[in-house]
Amino acid sequence: MLWGLVVVICVLLVLVFIDRACKHESFEKIPGPPGIPFLENALDFAIDPVKLFNYFRNLALNNKDLFKVKIGPKKFVIIYNPEDVETLISGTKHNSKGFLYGFMKIWLKDGLLLSDGQKWHTRRKILTPAFHFNILRHFNSILVENCWKFVKRLEMELDKPKTELSTVITEFTLNSICETAMGTKLDEETTDGMGKKYKNAIFKMGRYIVYRASRIWMYPTFIFDITIVGRKQKRVLDLMSSFRDNVIDKRRESAECKKLLLEATAKADTAAANDDIYLTRGKKKLAMLDLLLQAEKEGKIDAKGIGEEVDTFMFEGHDTTSTALQMIFMLLANNVDSQDKIVDECDRIFGSSDRSATMDDLTQMKYLECCIKEGLRLFPPVFFIQRMLTEPMKFREHEVPAGTDCTVFILDLHRRADQFDEPHSFKPERFLTDCPSWHPYSYIPFSAGPRNCIGQKFAMMEMKLAISSVLRRYKLLPVTKPDDVVFITDFILRPSHPIYVKFARRQD
Repeated sequence: MLWGLVVVICVLLVLVFIDRACKHESFEKIPGPPGIPFLENALDFAIDPVKLFNYFRNLALNNKDLFKVKIGPKKFVIIYNPEDVETLISGTKHNSKGFLYGFMKIWLKDGLLLSDGQKWHTRRKILTPAFHFNILRHFNSILVENCWKFVKRLEMELDKPKTELSTVITEFTLNSICETAMGTKLDEETTDGMGKKYKNAIFKMGRYIVYRASRIWMYPTFIFDITIVGRKQKRVLDLMSSFRDNVIDKRRESAECKKLLLEATAKADTAAANDDIYLTRGKKKLAMLDLLLQAEKEGKIDAKGIGEEVDTFMFEGHDTTSTALQMIFMLLANNVDSQDKIVDECDRIFGSSDRSATMDDLTQMKYLECCIKEGLRLFPPVFFIQRMLTEPMKFREHEVPAGTDCTVFILDLHRRADQFDEPHSFKPERFLTDCPSWHPYSYIPFSAGPRNCIGQKFAMMEMKLAISSVLRRYKLLPVTKPDDVVFITDFILRPSHPIYVKFARRQD
């Protein structure tokens, strides 16, 4: 009995020592919710994902520029002042992703989203040519065809009182990323079967990751793996890996890919190294996956690395765009004047023709671009990013120690009243000016700095084509209102309930 008491006292003394050693005087002065000894704010997070989302929203509303939270000894500072954001992400010092991304490692491993250092630099260099203007021009024709299928699919919705957007839009974005970046066209059986399971698996994976990240006692892998959620996550990972491998194998074995890689190898053998050698092969273009397969032949990446990048781009290339399109369609349905202005703009570009949009047409869609940008301001699909501080930094008057995880709340950054007039209102016209009044780092839907989104031009092109194709044929009528939308905590801005609009045929 006595020895047991001694052990308990010793453990408590060690915890007290660790707790005091982890305290930093300046960090403790940063505003934030009170915690309890040892656990700090850890128990605040073990709540429903909707409540957790609102927990952080309330903290941001009640603190002007930043606040802190702690999970045990782990320190987090959350910023949403554009000057602080610029200090953090404009340079290369703090390019390492933060603590929370570690829970995604089991899925995305060392893909472009999560890697850092030399591996990130090498992968970025391999993949950058996949988003060159000439490649995007080639992708345009593929996206146009998928938009036509999307529009035809929406004919089935015309007699319905409402349509759930996620179902129809995610199918479009998943098919688009597979056929463009992966060079693999999904057949109807795959889309209806494994495709739907893959989409649901991504949603489940986000829920499982957040569930674990918000419960400190599940941080040890050996504990999480034996829980019900851990076992469910394993099954979801197996399903997603199977879908990914199917996409890679299908492209690897295709005659077109084999021919392109032979041509690329021949050109590389007869010419000096050139960053553009992979861009075009006559009329053929290498997809992103082709670049990875070519890099594998050159020893720059292995099969595991290819899987990591395909997982990353399959997720980021369809899920974020799907979320953005859902929100923009909802906003346009509730703002008929903006919808009509887009249609007028399309009429000026296309006249009475029903031809498909070219790349040159897309550059003329100025007002549509403003609507997309405003939708991304109000509802940024990637609503936070996180970096680990490798050296002390100063935000406002507060000194933040090295080792702290710094989170940028993009959602709150985008809605600052000192940067945007009527920040909660949908006002696309604010983006018509060539000289915006807001700080350049107060609007970062695709992040910014060296780790900005590599596919942002592709995403804008895809959204312009999808929205213009739909609005040239259909009216969007409101069902879900922006104020009705409730979000859950996820790595993507995820609504807790489906977003609905009604589609009606547009009369000439």
